[in-house]
Amino acid sequence: MKLLICMLLCWVSFGTQVATAQSGWEISTTQKDNYVPTCVANGQIGIVPDVMPFKTRDVVLNHVFDRGAPYDVSRVLHGVNPFNLEVMIDGSTILLDECKNWQQVLNMREAHLSAFFQFGDKATVEYSLQALRNMPFGGLMQVKIEARDDIELDVANCIHIPANYQELRSLFRMMRDLDARMPVFQTTSVSPYGAHEVAAASGFLFEGQLPELNNDVEDVYNARQSFKVKLTKGQVYSFSLFGAVCTSRDFNDPYGESERMVVFAQREGAHKLIARHKQEWAKLWESDIIIEGDIDSQLDVRFALYNLYSYQRADTDLSISPMGLSAPGYNGHVFWDSEIWMYPPLLLLQPEMGQAMMNYRINRLDKARQKARNYGFKGAMYPWESDDSGEEATPTWCLTGTFEQHISADVGIALWNYYRLTRDLEWLKNRAWPVLRSIAEFWTSRVGVNEDGSYSIVNVVGANEFAHGVTDNAFTNGSVKVVLNDVIKAAKVLSYDVPDRWLLISDGLRIESFEDGVTREHATYNGEVIKQADVNLLAYPLGLISDPDIVKKDLEYYESRISPVGPAMTFSVFSVLYARLGQADKAFEMFQRSYQPNKRAPFGVLAESAVSDNPYFATGAGGMLQAVLYGFAGIELTDDGIEQGRACLPDHWKSLTITGVGSDKKTISCSNDR
Repeated sequence: MKLLICMLLCWVSFGTQVATAQSGWEISTTQKDNYVPTCVANGQIGIVPDVMPFKTRDVVLNHVFDRGAPYDVSRVLHGVNPFNLEVMIDGSTILLDECKNWQQVLNMREAHLSAFFQFGDKATVEYSLQALRNMPFGGLMQVKIEARDDIELDVANCIHIPANYQELRSLFRMMRDLDARMPVFQTTSVSPYGAHEVAAASGFLFEGQLPELNNDVEDVYNARQSFKVKLTKGQVYSFSLFGAVCTSRDFNDPYGESERMVVFAQREGAHKLIARHKQEWAKLWESDIIIEGDIDSQLDVRFALYNLYSYQRADTDLSISPMGLSAPGYNGHVFWDSEIWMYPPLLLLQPEMGQAMMNYRINRLDKARQKARNYGFKGAMYPWESDDSGEEATPTWCLTGTFEQHISADVGIALWNYYRLTRDLEWLKNRAWPVLRSIAEFWTSRVGVNEDGSYSIVNVVGANEFAHGVTDNAFTNGSVKVVLNDVIKAAKVLSYDVPDRWLLISDGLRIESFEDGVTREHATYNGEVIKQADVNLLAYPLGLISDPDIVKKDLEYYESRISPVGPAMTFSVFSVLYARLGQADKAFEMFQRSYQPNKRAPFGVLAESAVSDNPYFATGAGGMLQAVLYGFAGIELTDDGIEQGRACLPDHWKSLTITGVGSDKKTISCSNDR
């Protein structure tokens, strides 16, 4: 019988060395067809590469929203895209079909995507693309070409403008100092509905002598900056392209600021920029998940971490939309996906990022209070879909925007969890408490009392969004129970008095059950197919159901009722619960079901469901990481901080090591000892 050994250790320097010794840092592909790109991002901009040489498909801007068209909602903006080159050798454009031995490699440790190929018999080419962690509005493409014969190289810097952008104002401008070392290519546009000015600037970075640059402007849509060099056989030539994308959301003068960033990059040089980028990522990777004995799971788990780290920053006070910075899916809005799915692993491994996500909600408290007033309630009623304004941004035809109100409990639970981890009393008092109090006031005004003295919440949409207008939804009522208790605990810590009714409501809210003891999803639920886990969330993450027999009954009942079109997170929750029941094989089966059917070639980016194609689904990444952290590793976040529960590793995992946990950067290690 195997012995499971788990240790909670203070972080020491060898933790990073362990990660360094592990394989599982690169994902490579030679697949050109059915290509679903991975993203390089830095928490502020996301750059979506292409299979085509030197091309990028899109730039996704974080929380930069355009006003919606008539009868529509706000949408996150595509950026003006400065990360494209046209490269010709001896007059022939480098096209994919003519690239031999083509390969792309994602390096997660250093956060860059590289491509390698041979262009005919003329040259060997290598280039890499990264969204610079140290310059959050900038990205860099590095190019190295080795001549296999005497060749002429013709390179053009082309800025792409999204097709729906209107009112183009200033498309091209050169800027040089006295020694002509700062040539800048500039484009500025106004977003389709006029909410923001969007500017992009780019410029070449050269090592050594600056070649002569040509500036060609046919019209406002066709402009480019180019250079030519002649290379002799065996010569290696390197250069870089830096681009910056700025908007009026973050800058009064996005045009000028993007130009200044290019000038800075040209003066710093590519080597310094990349060195600082690597330093930033090395610091992030001090918090890592290391799996010994299963290289496939290691790659998948680290890829999920890489994406969440890419989509968030500690210095923005922003949160993460379901597709992160990989695509403008769900219009870039913020849902419960942030608090319930992506936040728990980030809180554990990157508390500063978790704080930024909480600040996003705290900073929009006034709008949540306004929404509550608008619907006749007290306190704070958070929107189901939030844009930068903090107002409700759900399409009006979608009932979730009006009735999926558990979000106003999810936010409060997440706030208390941040305090549980950090014990930051000043933050709790000055930042979190006004929100927690307002959330409690909302729910006490929202519930209704029954004849027997119990409490109900009527006319809601729960986590199972197939069921509309239900009464006593299990997850909604459960989350309200938990958040009211959390607010009461926060008040006790702060020595504040709270109304007795808050506790009465928490204790009195109904959670329905069938005669056989299975928890009933809502008052009229009778076994219908459901979109995703609802009842099972009462066991994890809410912790309201702890009896193993009931947890198991609920798992077995609802597992067979999950829709095949449902999102990935259900099976992540199932994995956590089976691990906590000690069923390692079943937990691993659910872990794999939470993401394997959703992987899309060639990098394994995650779609929202097994039958959809809308990657990268950061929500699913958060769920599968919770299966590892809060399931297999047995980590629990309690009122006393991080605790080590019973770990439950798959048989073929030799060990699981989690570095950089919590504010004090502990290491948690679990091993299978046979």
